[in-house]
Amino acid sequence: MSKDITVGLDLGDRYSHICVLDGEGAVVEEDRVRTIPEAVRERFGAMGPVLVAMEVGTHSPWVSRVLTELGHEVVVANPAKLRMIYQNPRKSDKADAMMLARVARMDKALLSPIQHRSRETQQDLQLLQTRNALVKTRTQWINHMRGLAKALGYRFSKCAAPTFHKQAVEELPDTLRESLGPLLELMETVTARIREYDKKIDRLGQEKYPQVEVLREVPGVGPITALAFVLTLEDPKRFAKSRDVGAYLGLVPRRDQSGETDKHLRITKAGDRYLRWLLVNCAHYILGVHGPDSTLRRWGLARCAQGGKTAKKRAVVAVARKLAVLLHRLWSTGEIYEPFYEAKAKPVTD
Repeated sequence: MSKDITVGLDLGDRYSHICVLDGEGAVVEEDRVRTIPEAVRERFGAMGPVLVAMEVGTHSPWVSRVLTELGHEVVVANPAKLRMIYQNPRKSDKADAMMLARVARMDKALLSPIQHRSRETQQDLQLLQTRNALVKTRTQWINHMRGLAKALGYRFSKCAAPTFHKQAVEELPDTLRESLGPLLELMETVTARIREYDKKIDRLGQEKYPQVEVLREVPGVGPITALAFVLTLEDPKRFAKSRDVGAYLGLVPRRDQSGETDKHLRITKAGDRYLRWLLVNCAHYILGVHGPDSTLRRWGLARCAQGGKTAKKRAVVAVARKLAVLLHRLWSTGEIYEPFYEAKAKPVTD
């Protein structure tokens, strides 16, 4: 086969469906292959260089790497941009594969291609993802225990999540000790594991990603947020302008413009949800009582002062967006963080 051939690959958990189009757009083959590396390598290794289109998903990172190694051109589509696929009234795996192939043959840009991270970066990112899963589990347990206690007329005192198991043991009523005691023991183990992951993440940033230290100069940005930012973006040169990072992480408003009507809606929430959540938490700290004075803080507080029920929420999101832009700027240029960067760039003259 040649580069005139276009292949649509609809990835499934067990089997993936294939649709092959020739240079004239005619279907020359429809087949399926097991979604395992050996089967994919054997099936596509027999082809010459072709264009393969697939949707992003659980298996798309390793499948795209295998196909690229075999010499194929791979386009990984953003499914949110393909209404013609997920809103198809006659949707099926075979129809999805054919639609991917036809759209890729017409114009690859219509697929809104995404770029997968390297295998090494993906493995390092799993440290953060696993820690986040443990933190969520601990939070669910705490909420569960507080709810059970309130249902029986008891109440645990407020405290930080890492110390909840210690304080709860002292306040735990005898009537709940049998049912909640084992859960507190598990919570103590999970908290210890979270601390271990914190140390691993801090060590990984120091030893392998020196740019993390540059980002941590910004108050409120800790080792987890800095490392997540580096691993998620992977390469600062992917963005022509630092302000493009805000849109990439879904921190810009949606837009509905037609004629003289131009509506500004909620943020798009595109991109990595975990990193967006971390940046929003950093924004809360920057605008909070413990946030040190800076240009970014003053700008955010001015947005809060505009009033309205949603002023604070909008200000937090806006600060998170500007923080993302700032972090990319520091990373790409290697500049030292200056809290009052605008005043330094534009000195006051008499």
